[in-house]
Amino acid sequence: MKISEQPRDPGQRKRDALARLEREMDVWVATADGDGLPCLVPLWFLWDGEALWLATRLKTPTGRNLRDAGRARLALGDTQDVVLVDGEAEMYTSDTVPPAAVEEFLAKTGWDPRTESLPYVWFRVRPRAVQARNGVHEMRGRYLMRDGDWVV
Repeated sequence: MKISEQPRDPGQRKRDALARLEREMDVWVATADGDGLPCLVPLWFLWDGEALWLATRLKTPTGRNLRDAGRARLALGDTQDVVLVDGEAEMYTSDTVPPAAVEEFLAKTGWDPRTESLPYVWFRVRPRAVQARNGVHEMRGRYLMRDGDWVV
């Protein structure tokens, strides 16, 4: 890869990352079980301005790993233009998920997991760290959030 642009300033990186969280449909969800066996799947998501909402079946490796470990790494984009989110996951059932989250998820994706024949659970993933980089020249300054606080 040939670098032809200057790195974005931190403020622009944050604006770009937040815009991607608003508009993109899929996020890569990386989890691991108690033995460290990794699992990586794409899921639809909703960004509510503070956290990402995901829905999956509890019987899947991702559902079990999110429930048991309570954390995940989420990724948007490709290897050249990536946003990475390390977060803490909290599980909700269809009976306990906030109705506003479901309605916003439905409006964004057109899908309501509560209507599926197999039961789905919801996970609210609160970011603890956020990184954004567009190429190797943006490795320095890639952290936009640390320990749950925006540093930009």
